[in-house]
Amino acid sequence: MGRKVTLATCSLNQWALDFDGNLERILRSIEVARTRGAKYRLGPELEICGYGCADHFYESDTLLHSFQVLRKLLESPVTRDIICDVGMPVMHHNVRYNCRVLFLNGKILLIRPKMLMANKGNYREIRWFSPWNQLRRVEEYFLPRMIQEVTGQDTVPFGDCVLSTKDTCIGTEICHELWSPRSPHIRMGLDGVEIFTNSSASHHELRKADNRVDLVKSATTKSGGVYLYANQKGCDGDRVYYDGCAMVAVNGDIVAQGAQFSLDDVEVITATVDLEDVRSYRGEECQPHMESEPKPCHRVKVDFSLSTGNDLYLPTHQPIRWHFHTPEEEISLGPACWLWDYLRRSGQAGFLLPLSGGVDSSSTACIVHSMCVLLCQAVEDGNSQVLGDIRRVVGDESYCPQHAKELCGRIFTTFYMASKNSSEDTCNRAKDLANQIGSTHMNINIDMAVKGILGIFSAATGRWPQFRANGGSQRENLALQNVQARVRMVLAYLFAQLSLWASGRPGGLLVLGSANVDESLTGYFTKYDCSSADINPIGGISKTDLKSFLLYCVEQFQLTALKGILAAPPTAELEPLTDGQVSQTDEVDMGMTYSELSVIGRLRKISKCGPFSMFCKLIHTWKDSLSATQVAQKVKHFFRMYSMNRHKMTTVTPSYHAESYSPDDNRFDLRPFLYNTRWTWQFRCIDNQLSEMPDNAPKQ
Repeated sequence: MGRKVTLATCSLNQWALDFDGNLERILRSIEVARTRGAKYRLGPELEICGYGCADHFYESDTLLHSFQVLRKLLESPVTRDIICDVGMPVMHHNVRYNCRVLFLNGKILLIRPKMLMANKGNYREIRWFSPWNQLRRVEEYFLPRMIQEVTGQDTVPFGDCVLSTKDTCIGTEICHELWSPRSPHIRMGLDGVEIFTNSSASHHELRKADNRVDLVKSATTKSGGVYLYANQKGCDGDRVYYDGCAMVAVNGDIVAQGAQFSLDDVEVITATVDLEDVRSYRGEECQPHMESEPKPCHRVKVDFSLSTGNDLYLPTHQPIRWHFHTPEEEISLGPACWLWDYLRRSGQAGFLLPLSGGVDSSSTACIVHSMCVLLCQAVEDGNSQVLGDIRRVVGDESYCPQHAKELCGRIFTTFYMASKNSSEDTCNRAKDLANQIGSTHMNINIDMAVKGILGIFSAATGRWPQFRANGGSQRENLALQNVQARVRMVLAYLFAQLSLWASGRPGGLLVLGSANVDESLTGYFTKYDCSSADINPIGGISKTDLKSFLLYCVEQFQLTALKGILAAPPTAELEPLTDGQVSQTDEVDMGMTYSELSVIGRLRKISKCGPFSMFCKLIHTWKDSLSATQVAQKVKHFFRMYSMNRHKMTTVTPSYHAESYSPDDNRFDLRPFLYNTRWTWQFRCIDNQLSEMPDNAPKQ
């Protein structure tokens, strides 16, 4: 009958500039798609070179090697009899574009440049690429000689065009174009395009997946059609984790779904759909509007059919219900997959974590444990790639993990660094958790090192600083806390480099950090302390979410030691104990609670509030618990802390991006790091507003 088509989309764990690995994964995905009967294969954005090349896009080598890979694809017998849609950078008239290249049987059909660029948050595409602003315009692109030799073509269509096969019409979107109010699929649908494709490099953020699914569903709810969504997955060398979710939608319903978090480097999703379902849907919903499109799409015709003449008994995919992970599951899975990619690609032999017995370091430890659970499950499922990577990491070609706890002992080292200000409770909590997850655990004491450093200072100055509890000043008190924290950082790196050497094993360890997003926001950590590490899986996650995550781990992994950790007040344990008990707590030190910080953080970044705007919003949000004067005090205190400590973000450990209010200074949250911390004009506006408010009695 010629009405049913089988289409393939995929999620690939590509790596920036890994042209050999990227080519292998692309070919593998095409081979799987062909095996499943697909006639069209869609891949992620910029899959040939990797999305995260950043300023390497400026280099002519990146363009050259991308075309060399494209030639390999054109020559491969794997790519025969299937339309292949791949992503790569292309320079046209000396302008660099982010493009899709569609080819069939050794011939390039068209090149479609990206029209709407992602240029906010973590994305800086305008820095490297220009948008194709010429609606419906198509030009001739002169192919490089190396491609001409293979295809026999001198030029190919380049621009805003669609592909017309003998049985349907296919239009392309690239990543951000789906999120735009001017999405190309709207115009294409009104001009009769039936299949839309979207190649993405979309990163994970907590509670974001439903937005992506809703956009894909709505794209075909309005005007009908088939929508294929492909995405990168994994860590391609930066702070973000691309979270897959390849999918196929038909007329507003999801009919095929890929995994959001997976250790498979190649995941191919296929779906068989009936094009007559699209035509019937449009006949009722859209027909009056489809005649009014003023300028039709430029159609590139190809003598090829996606369907066959004998498809009567070919079953089609039916609507399914999308399974969304809870935020706690996302924290358990996303950072764990990111850590594994980083570990196996870094060439190191495992992780080392200073485990303090508090919520933050325990969260990092639980994420590593979750990673080991995922690895063991993948090995049990027969994933030879994961098993090979594990053997390479542990340095044993015959090793096969039997249990997550046993694997944890091979690749994860934790140690508790006690001082005279540490309590027995936190030491025991750290030890109990290490025993339950199976990490190699050590207890050491740092007092000797701290005393030695203070001795050097005393020899030079003739003074010995004292804690505030012992009569010292605020400056002395802070300096004594900082020296303890910085000694721990030095020792962490020493043990990371030499602990495996001491036990006769090869390799070194990556140091893991454990400062959460709220502490980074206020600068509530010592510059160059244990927050200074190689990578930090929780640096983009709020304290509130981390506590919920640990509750999840108690049930999911039976880690009962976490109950005591959650019940204890958060503390840095850098000041002297009182009667053997902790006297210092985080929230007292910061002058606000972690829940208050989460609200303030979202207003600062997401709502783009300065001090005055934040005050105006919070007097309503917190009206039941705080007076306007108390709100003003909180806002002023936050902005003083934030501006005084912003310089710390310039050296903060690279962290997994998980929150839309992250203060990451590298790319996501660009701010000065030298402020006028008095905020005189802004705070005066708050004071003026306060003076005009009638009833402002403090809340009890």
